[in-house]
Amino acid sequence: MSELAITALRFGLLALLWIFVFSVITSQGRSLQIARPARLTRKKKDETASSVSTDTPPPPTRALATQLAITEGPLAGRTIQLGGQPLLIGRAQDAGLVLEDDYASGRHARLFPQGSRWFLEDLGSTNGTFVQGNQLTRTMAIDPGVPVRIGKTVMELKA
Repeated sequence: MSELAITALRFGLLALLWIFVFSVITSQGRSLQIARPARLTRKKKDETASSVSTDTPPPPTRALATQLAITEGPLAGRTIQLGGQPLLIGRAQDAGLVLEDDYASGRHARLFPQGSRWFLEDLGSTNGTFVQGNQLTRTMAIDPGVPVRIGKTVMELKA
């Protein structure tokens, strides 16, 4: 093989390595993003029209859910007061909600508030976290009344 061919092969492998590194960084960045509510932008005409009209009430604000009710599983009937603080869910004894369940990981999932909504993220559990029967693949906003299943335990937020 010529020296030129070896040099071209080295640069090709280096380019492939950098493509791999950037794809891993991009993938991790997407998985760490938290869904944010869409911002509504109004045109100036809409802003002046809304400032003149005073008989339209402001849109209702959503109250942050305050309880997590367990509806199925070994802890069925139990209600946890959230108090606006993040909640770690799993088998570990330092979790805020300790699940005595072989299908739950030690640090299975985390429920945390952001603005007026609660978000749920799976912390790399072995058996997964399910929202309305679908496996959670990214951080997701959870509304009151939506069933969340971890192992044999089903829970939902209550306002």
